[in-house]
Amino acid sequence: MTHCTLCDLPVDTPVTDDAVEGTFCCRGCLEVARTLDDPATETRDAADTGSDPDDADGETAFLSIDGMHCATCETFLEARATDHDGVTAAAASYPTGTMKLTYDADALSESDLTEAVAGTGYDASLQATETDDEYELEGRLIVGGFFGMMTMLWYILFLYPAYLGVDQSLLLFDPAGQAGSYLLWNMAVMTGVVVGYTGWPLLRGAYVSLRAGRPNMDLLVAMAAVTAFLYSVAAVILGHTEVYFDVATVIVMAVSVGDYYQDRVRRRALDRLTEFTTQRADSARRRTDGGHEEVDVGALSAGDEVVVRSGERIPVDGTVLEGTAAVDESLVTGESLAVRKTDGDEVIGGSLVTQGGVVVRVGPDAESTVDRLTNLLWEVQSTRGGVQRLVDRIAAVFVPLVVVLAVLATGGHLVAGATLTDAMLTGLAVLVVSCPCALGLATPLATAAGIRRALDGGTVVTGDAVFETATDADVVSFDKTGTLTTGEMELLERADEGAMARAAAVEQFAEHPVAEAVTDAAPVPDAAVSGFEQHPGQGVSATVDGEHVAVGTQALFDDLGFDVPADLRSRCERATENGRVPALVGWNGEARDVLVAGDRLRSHWESVVSTLARDRDVVVITGDRPEAAAPFERHDGVDEVFAGVPPEAKAEVVERLQSRGTVAMVGDGSNDAPALATADVGIAMASGTSLAADAADAVVTTDDLQAVPDVFAVTAATRTRVRQNLAWAFCYNAVALPLALLGVLNPLFAALAMTASSLLVVGNSTRTLADTASHGEMNADEPDTPQQPAAAD
Repeated sequence: MTHCTLCDLPVDTPVTDDAVEGTFCCRGCLEVARTLDDPATETRDAADTGSDPDDADGETAFLSIDGMHCATCETFLEARATDHDGVTAAAASYPTGTMKLTYDADALSESDLTEAVAGTGYDASLQATETDDEYELEGRLIVGGFFGMMTMLWYILFLYPAYLGVDQSLLLFDPAGQAGSYLLWNMAVMTGVVVGYTGWPLLRGAYVSLRAGRPNMDLLVAMAAVTAFLYSVAAVILGHTEVYFDVATVIVMAVSVGDYYQDRVRRRALDRLTEFTTQRADSARRRTDGGHEEVDVGALSAGDEVVVRSGERIPVDGTVLEGTAAVDESLVTGESLAVRKTDGDEVIGGSLVTQGGVVVRVGPDAESTVDRLTNLLWEVQSTRGGVQRLVDRIAAVFVPLVVVLAVLATGGHLVAGATLTDAMLTGLAVLVVSCPCALGLATPLATAAGIRRALDGGTVVTGDAVFETATDADVVSFDKTGTLTTGEMELLERADEGAMARAAAVEQFAEHPVAEAVTDAAPVPDAAVSGFEQHPGQGVSATVDGEHVAVGTQALFDDLGFDVPADLRSRCERATENGRVPALVGWNGEARDVLVAGDRLRSHWESVVSTLARDRDVVVITGDRPEAAAPFERHDGVDEVFAGVPPEAKAEVVERLQSRGTVAMVGDGSNDAPALATADVGIAMASGTSLAADAADAVVTTDDLQAVPDVFAVTAATRTRVRQNLAWAFCYNAVALPLALLGVLNPLFAALAMTASSLLVVGNSTRTLADTASHGEMNADEPDTPQQPAAAD
């Protein structure tokens, strides 16, 4: 079967154009291709790391990975997975904590794949499986904090005064005496707990970096901490009192706290796919010669006949063979209105039958659109490169350089006549002073301030990458329904009082967005209602105080034999052309009036678009008809509107837009999740689905569209703060490292200098972030806009 060039959906009736190469499933995909050049010549980039699973044969699975500590983990885990029998390709992503595997299904089951990855401190789980890894990290910090404070307390009370020449008679213990020896061994044990237990992720990261052949900052931190610890233990054994347990403790705790924060931010961006994984169908009722049988969805094949009843989800894409039903496709399409399906109509796997029942003939691919969207989202999240920390990007050069400098400093001072102890202390000082605490804290602490500022403005930041990319956004693309519109039906044009009262009397029993809009707009009269009947996808009818009343489409009125005047038909046609939902109201065989419902545009949408359009292009993407998107096309700030775009194609549209630069996507529905994940910056409205929020980098919690420009303003201020921190960290290393090489700094002063540098970064990061919100630029008194396109995203 032919597949769409843009979204890869099966194509029954090809849509083509001589000016555009390719075959498309709908007019929307064709228009996207026409505007954004020929997508047939473009392909999604493969992952930057590991073998490309897209090029390998076999089944595909996605894993959540706990314990990924840095970019080096990607290389290590990919090599570990592909060394396992049956795994042909692997691609890991540290920023999202996910991994894509291609494997031989005859040799391995999906549940066996976790064994191919787990171990050496890594835990792997299948989609939507929760772990307790975060609690383990918190436990390590609590234990390390307790023993670290005890170690530093002994230093403050005894060792530091002794090092500064305080009269030993004034001290409780003589560090050189028997009690002092006990104290030193006590400190050695406590520091060993900090280094070995709290610092275990750092030690593992160092080991992994060596195994992967990619030295990282964990290696430098581990070398400095372990060297300081081992040197101090050796000094205690030899009876010396000048020890550097404080250096090891400070290094491990400072870096561990920074990494813990980074991990928490990253975890919020991890997509658990809670909505799609819980709403996809696992079994199906297949019709056989002898009746029905329950089978696993995976056992269905093309041409099978599946019976779906009211309240059940359609398991796979297909065509209605028998029956009539109202089908809710909102999970996939965003369309808030149930769609009437009858013989010959195509149905979407994952959609919900709300009324009636149908027999569905399984399509040629025996696949569900929900499954396809779910896999697409995992595909995007597990293979996108993301923004790595600067310290990891420079580690490949910085770490080997520092190690070489430390060795050269030790050898140079020995050649110059220094004692072995002094030479080793010089080398240790080089390692300590070069520890990337300030570098490691520069980004997460400034990000914390940005997150707090964003929270004040009603936005939850779920991925720290937004602070590096949002400011550079060249294009902001908006979903329509639920984003630029409220996503809720309301009555935009009322009928006369008599028609309203009869409509409310009938609609009170209906489960439909238009029915809810009618009953919200008019009180339900105290009337005798009998013979209520729902007509799936068309409307409702009943007897009200002896009158036969109908509310619904022209098709319903024609079926019931009601007379519909020409002027009412014209009003319905005009409403439909404007993207609204008309409903005729009539009784006793004649249509009397028209109700018009619609999805209201959000307050301030025009000023929001105008603000964003000052520095970037604004694009609207909708699955609705072009006429429903007319209000946006008329706005001067909107550069382009892509209408009729199916859910699978939204991510492709965003990907094509990325040829123009950095793209931000603002959406709310499950069907927007792949596009949110594909975009460089994803912003979700909290009124939308949890899947959209999981895929986004930021979630607007106030349901206020004005918070979207605020996201860009806050990210700009935060990135400036990050750059200031990084500038200081590099300046510190440029000054402190030469001093350590010359032997001017001993390990203790090197640790103090490192700590002072980190404190400066902390102080700069925790300063009150300037109020750069863009709300002040909005017109707070702008009234709601009544004109409304239909809710059909």
